[in-house]
Amino acid sequence: MEIKRIISPDLKQHEEAVIFELSFAGCVYAEEEAQLLLCAAQTPDELFHMVDQRAAGFPLEHVIGRAEFCGLQIAVDPGVFVPRMRSEFLVRQAIARAFPRAVVLDLCCGTGALGLALAASVPDVELHAADLDPAAVRCARRNVEGAGGRVYEGDLYKPLPAALQGSVDILIANAPYVPTDAIDLLPAEARLHEGHAALDGGADGLDVQRRVAAEASIWLAPGGCLLVETSERQAGHTLRIFADQGLRAEAVHSEEWEATVVLGVRE
Repeated sequence: MEIKRIISPDLKQHEEAVIFELSFAGCVYAEEEAQLLLCAAQTPDELFHMVDQRAAGFPLEHVIGRAEFCGLQIAVDPGVFVPRMRSEFLVRQAIARAFPRAVVLDLCCGTGALGLALAASVPDVELHAADLDPAAVRCARRNVEGAGGRVYEGDLYKPLPAALQGSVDILIANAPYVPTDAIDLLPAEARLHEGHAALDGGADGLDVQRRVAAEASIWLAPGGCLLVETSERQAGHTLRIFADQGLRAEAVHSEEWEATVVLGVRE
């Protein structure tokens, strides 16, 4: 994450103590995290409250209230899914298929980071986003509405205006894809501090993807593209889900990002 402001002397004097506390708590990148906490805090009391939160296992992004994603500073509220670095690969795939004035829909939007990153890279897109979690919707509105986008609260397509049907050029859906039985294996930061609905993809991890794909053709414009992130192991199943819904499907994998994206185009 990029440091955005100068650390005041009142806080700088506590740098070694902060690094020690973070290291003692098991933070692998204690020095880097200390810089972010020092930049985020306004007073020593606030700084050490943040240190206590981080040492207790809260995600760093929740503690400082932001995350860097695709070069943007994204507001991240407590309890909201933190955008993952690997999802930048999903955004890159979407950007490659977008065009000026495209209609973009970001489902399961969380903070709204994916749609916002696309809108920052493609001129004059019409951005819409939706999430089921009220906390995520509040957070996404802080991020997206400043860029001219609209955020809706509800289950997948249900809260969207009917006028969007048949007009979406790029549909990004970073739906949960962790199987229910694997939730307990996730890092505690995610398992304990992010919304369960943002993590749990059902018995095989693909329940939400099935629901997204089932209605995608209703909302996509001809030639419009649905893009989802999945695991390399699940990609074959996701391809079949897309194909069963009449989408021309392909999978793209990046070793660099350790990420897999499945795309489906409405013919």
